[in-house]
Formats: sequence, structure tokens, C-alpha cells
Amino acid sequence: MNEKLIIPAEVKICATCSYWDGERKIDPELRVVVVADGCKGECLVQGKCCQGLNDEFEWRDDCLWEHLAPDTPPDEEKK
Repeated sequence: MNEKLIIPAEVKICATCSYWDGERKIDPELRVVVVADGCKGECLVQGKCCQGLNDEFEWRDDCLWEHLAPDTPPDEEKK
């Protein structure tokens, strides 16, 4: 069984970046990201596979880390 990690959405790692396309669950109310230990995904900026737990400093020269924020619900966009 894979262990799950719960990470605050503000922590700058690949799994909490909006450009990381790996498997994760996001709780917008608690502002946490849940990923499997050792999860991998594709960095959409760099176009390569990377670990979800990589921190920004490993990629600092070409990383465009962007805070992962929940989408605005459609009914709120009209206000």
C-alpha cells in the first residue's frame, strides 16, 4: 500500500504547482494537497517527468512554479 502525504498547498514543491500534471487530490476548504509517496508526474513547463516531492530549488533556473489554487466555481465568475 502506498503511503499518502498531506501537504499544505502553499509549500513550493512540484505536487503543489499548477504546472505539474501528476495524480493528486486537492481539498480547497482545508487548502491541502494529498499525493502518494513517490508520486511522479509531468512538468508542463519543462516537458519532463519529475517527482511530486521535488522542491523548487532543484529547478530554480527554469522553474515557473505557480501556486495551485482551486478553480473559481462558474456561479461565482458571473458576480
